[in-house]
Amino acid sequence: MRMKKVFATAGMVTLSFGLAACGGSDNAASATGGALDGAEIVVGSKDFDEQLVLGNITKLALENAGAEVDDQINLGGTDAARAALTSGDIDTYWEYNGTAWISFFGETEAIPDRIEQYEAVRDRDLEENQLVWMQPAEFNNTYALAFPTAAAEELGNPTKLSDLAGLVADDPDAATVCVENEFSTRDDGLPGLEEAYGIAFPDGNVTVLDTALVYTAAAAQDPCNFGEVFTSDGRVASLDLTVLEDDKGFFPLYNPSPVFREEVYEQYGDQLDEIFDPISAALTQEEMTMLNERVSVDLEQPADVAEDWLTEQGLL
Repeated sequence: MRMKKVFATAGMVTLSFGLAACGGSDNAASATGGALDGAEIVVGSKDFDEQLVLGNITKLALENAGAEVDDQINLGGTDAARAALTSGDIDTYWEYNGTAWISFFGETEAIPDRIEQYEAVRDRDLEENQLVWMQPAEFNNTYALAFPTAAAEELGNPTKLSDLAGLVADDPDAATVCVENEFSTRDDGLPGLEEAYGIAFPDGNVTVLDTALVYTAAAAQDPCNFGEVFTSDGRVASLDLTVLEDDKGFFPLYNPSPVFREEVYEQYGDQLDEIFDPISAALTQEEMTMLNERVSVDLEQPADVAEDWLTEQGLL
C-alpha cells in the first residue's frame, strides 16, 4: 500500500530539514515532464499573499509534470481551505503544522521541536482524516506582534511580548493593537496570547482589519501602535517594524507542507515526492520572505512570482 512509503520516509525528515537550510537549487531536480500525464488534480489555497504564491507554485509544478489542474486558489481563510480539502472539493493546498496542531486538533501545548511537531501532525491527520502531509518547508511563518522601530522610545522600548503587560498597566492608551479576523478568535491567536502572557488589552484597544491593512496601520500608528504580523512577510522589513520576541514560546511552529488527500497520494505518490520534495527544500526563510515581498511590497502577481522562482530554481 502506498501509505507505507509515508511512514518509511518520515524517519528521514531530519535530513530533509537539514538540506532545506542549505538551499534547494543545488540539490533539486525538476520532475520529468509527463510524469503526471492523465492526472486531474484540484489545487486550492488560502487568501493571503504567501498562500497565493504557494498555490501557484503547486499549480505550475503539477502542470509542468503533465497534470490537468483545476485552479481553486484563493478560497478564503483557513476554515474554508480546510473544509474544501476534507470534503474532497480540492485535492491539495499548503497548510502549516502549527495551525493543524492548535486549531484543527485542539491541542493547547505546542511542540517546540519542528521535526516532532511535523511528525505528530502528519501521523494524526493521516489516521483521523486520511490526509498526507508531505515534506515540510524549512521556513517558519509564525505569528508575531510588531511596532514601528522609530516609536520604540515612545512605547517604552519593548523588546518582548512580556513587556506589553507593563505597557497595559502604565500607559493603557498606548497599548493598542491591530489584528486580522482569524487572529482575533483563534486559540493560537490573540485570546491565547492574552491568557499566556497575562495581558488584557483594554476594551476598544483592539482593531480588526484586513491582513494587508494591519501592517500599514501599525507602521503609521493609526489606529494602533502594535500589529499582528507573519514572520516571513516582506513588509516587516520594508516598513521598518520591530518584532517582539515571543519570550514564553507561546506561538507554535508554522512550517508548511503540501497536504494531499490520501486517495490522490496513493495513486501518484512517487511522482508527487519527486515534484514537491525539492520545492520544500528550496523554500528557506530567506527565499519565502523574498517571494512575499515581491507580492506584498512590489505588487507583482503571485503567478508571475511563482513562475520566476520555479524557473530560477531549475524546477520548471
